[in-house]
Amino acid sequence: MFALIDCNNFFASCERVFRPDLAGKPVVVLSNNDGCVIARSNEAKALGVPMGAPAFLYQPLFDKHKVNVFSSNFALYGDMSGRVMSILSTYTPDMEIYSIDEAFLEFNGYDLFDFQQLGEKMKKQVEQWTGIPISIGFAPTKALAKVANRIAKKFPERTGGVYMIDDEEKRVKALKWLKIEDVWGIGRRHARRLQEKNVFTAFQFTYLDDCWVRRNMSVVGLRLKQELLGIPMLQLEEVQPRKTIATTRTFDGNYKDYELVRERVASFAVSCAGKLRQEGSCCKSLMVFIQTNVHRDDLAQYRQNVVVKLPYATNSTIDLVKFAEIGLKQIFQEGFAYKRAGVILMDFSSDQAQQLTLFEKANPKHAPLMKAVDRINASFGCQKIRLAVQDTGRVWKMHQERLSPRYTTTIDEIITINV
Repeated sequence: MFALIDCNNFFASCERVFRPDLAGKPVVVLSNNDGCVIARSNEAKALGVPMGAPAFLYQPLFDKHKVNVFSSNFALYGDMSGRVMSILSTYTPDMEIYSIDEAFLEFNGYDLFDFQQLGEKMKKQVEQWTGIPISIGFAPTKALAKVANRIAKKFPERTGGVYMIDDEEKRVKALKWLKIEDVWGIGRRHARRLQEKNVFTAFQFTYLDDCWVRRNMSVVGLRLKQELLGIPMLQLEEVQPRKTIATTRTFDGNYKDYELVRERVASFAVSCAGKLRQEGSCCKSLMVFIQTNVHRDDLAQYRQNVVVKLPYATNSTIDLVKFAEIGLKQIFQEGFAYKRAGVILMDFSSDQAQQLTLFEKANPKHAPLMKAVDRINASFGCQKIRLAVQDTGRVWKMHQERLSPRYTTTIDEIITINV
């Protein structure tokens, strides 16, 4: 039996944990630089606030209905996610963290257990220990567990937030209810094609010919069909090291000066390098890109990227900043106002098994230096030690005018109780 656990309106729920006065009130969370809506409470959804809504366009609605608006606080959300996942891991060792707010659990050898009671216990413990509401769906396959979870979340007054598809009648009823575009793994393109074939529900999808599904949706679509029929085809996936690491940002203004863009790109490379070392990896190539403001028709437009092949695998901040600057010099053009840039690391290998080269190799002094820098920054705060190219006199911040405190990760911002 599989279970899918999904945190309800996760980012908005995290904000409510430390603000109980927000219970029952509309809450939205904005993306980086307070651009658009990336999370909504049920009350905000009822007001007609869509996902991805530009914040500046919906500000009149926010003001009218007193919507509580927050900047994205990923330090808080990541820590709360870790707490939820830690609790779930105590119920079974077979666990796949699917996203920041979702996880699959597999229960092998639990045949005599009452999964309804188990789900209710799990839900109560998570909500009691973290304050985060969750929905749980049980089913014999991962795809059906997704369906069960959707029902649990859609009808909490009937299901109590826990629903189980454990017989044929429930499976058929659930698939007849679920629209084809809402099936896990069915994208917009496939949904349109299936609708043209008069397939509008998940149940109708399961009656398609296997050959047609494989020919038009590949073996992935065929596996999905088998999963919806109750035949397990997908197993829990182990956590794999990332294949790319990226830091991309929109600037707070339009930058024409090379030094300003250079500082930004260097800072992005520093951020990527730290994440790369946390993965225990090195990279052998990186991409740098820059672009102007696509929304400014009155300005000349330019965008370009370049891939820099490194002469040796490295995770040194010093090396990666140097190579990122080499890439930037190749694509930077004078006379344009740049609004966005980014650094993407690629082609990873383990930092424990590096391929040596004959003529060039990494500086052996960099490895212990990076360990010391990471240790100091972890103890005293992010980027307490920087490279000179980052311009220590300049503090770069995203637009986060409505940022809540980092209650659980920063001692200076811990919750204050008045008694």
